[in-house]
Amino acid sequence: MQVSVEKTSELIRKMTVSVPEDVVQEKMAERLKSLARSVKIDGFRPGKVPQHVVKKMFGDRVRGEIATDLIKETYHDALQNQALKPAGHPHIEPLDEAEGFKYTAVFEVFPEISLEGIDQLEVLRPVSEVKDSDVDEMLEKLRVQKKSLKIVDRPAQENDSVTISFSGTSEGENFTDGRVEDFQVICGSKRMIPGFEDNLIGLEAGANKKFTLNFPEDYANPKLAGKAAEFEVDVIKVEVPFLPEIDADFIKAYGIEDGLIESFRDDVRNNMERGLEQALRDKLKDSIMEALYEKFPLTVPNSLVDMEVESLMKPYLEAAEKQKMKLEDLNLPRDVFEEQAKRRVALGLILSEITQKNAIKLDSNKVRSTIEDLAKNYERPEEVVGWYYLDESRLRDVQQMVLEDQTIEWLVTQAKVSDKTVNFSDIMDKQQGLGS
Repeated sequence: MQVSVEKTSELIRKMTVSVPEDVVQEKMAERLKSLARSVKIDGFRPGKVPQHVVKKMFGDRVRGEIATDLIKETYHDALQNQALKPAGHPHIEPLDEAEGFKYTAVFEVFPEISLEGIDQLEVLRPVSEVKDSDVDEMLEKLRVQKKSLKIVDRPAQENDSVTISFSGTSEGENFTDGRVEDFQVICGSKRMIPGFEDNLIGLEAGANKKFTLNFPEDYANPKLAGKAAEFEVDVIKVEVPFLPEIDADFIKAYGIEDGLIESFRDDVRNNMERGLEQALRDKLKDSIMEALYEKFPLTVPNSLVDMEVESLMKPYLEAAEKQKMKLEDLNLPRDVFEEQAKRRVALGLILSEITQKNAIKLDSNKVRSTIEDLAKNYERPEEVVGWYYLDESRLRDVQQMVLEDQTIEWLVTQAKVSDKTVNFSDIMDKQQGLGS
């Protein structure tokens, strides 16, 4: 077997593999001999068909089968011979040869990654703490979550909840499927198109109003984007939000049996500190990732990017299927995901190289504690722990996550880390924004 490799681009290789004719003939002789024992041809007794007759009748087919077998037998050996690591599947094409057998395999390889300067990474690490004022704000948010609505006999104002029935037409066509009943709008929430909520302010229960608005140019429904619409609204009721007092009943509803405000504040603070700790870890990880991406720019294999794009699009495809929609209806072109996919592939390759080069080994104790932390959110944690360990793919996902975290921890010890104090609300608001 002879192997030659041509570098056609930074990551694409064209490997040519040649197998001598005597190897092909030896394999053909074995295959034809076996075939002669089983083939049935008129005029010959079973097992007595001359090999030259079998070769004449079945030679081309047998040579084709042997070509397929030779590709399977030689491809991986040829890769090892040339110390090549393909990224993705190859495009294999047999070549017409008078003697022997030859084929080409075109594929992408993994990029070479130099980690020179890994100890020169500059990383900003956020530090924060939960202050009394942060706890006060959280208690107010909990009150808002428990708010109730009280009907008022007056015109609607900013922040009021207005229940309406309405219809809308554009260019003479009704786009609300008739009339929308018992629809709740919060004045000032900006959840409706611009101007809609403003038209409700000053109306009271029983009022009827007609008004015209323009849909935004970037409105999600292209049939309505930028077009004028006529709305007719009937006000059913106007309500104001009513916030409960933080009394013993309120506190006990959150599992604080003694109903004391001091105990409640301590519990809220503890939860906030746990959330902050996780948010600070995530933010530090983001800083490390950004520093790596800038420090070690990579050209990544298209085959891996394609796989990552598919992974990113999968949730949208599944949602579309549930809603019986086509992917085209979602208006999600591939390039929306491509840059993110390239970044994820590059960082995955860089982290993998760092892990291997520095012999970072998976800590099974950290895997166990991670699974136990995940299980705490469920009613029967011990069953959830068993659920992870009984399924290899689920366990592998956690192991990969833990090993990545271990690599990040190692990088923090090597990098030039500068601390920056940030407010609790700033870092938590950003964290929630990433998850939304």
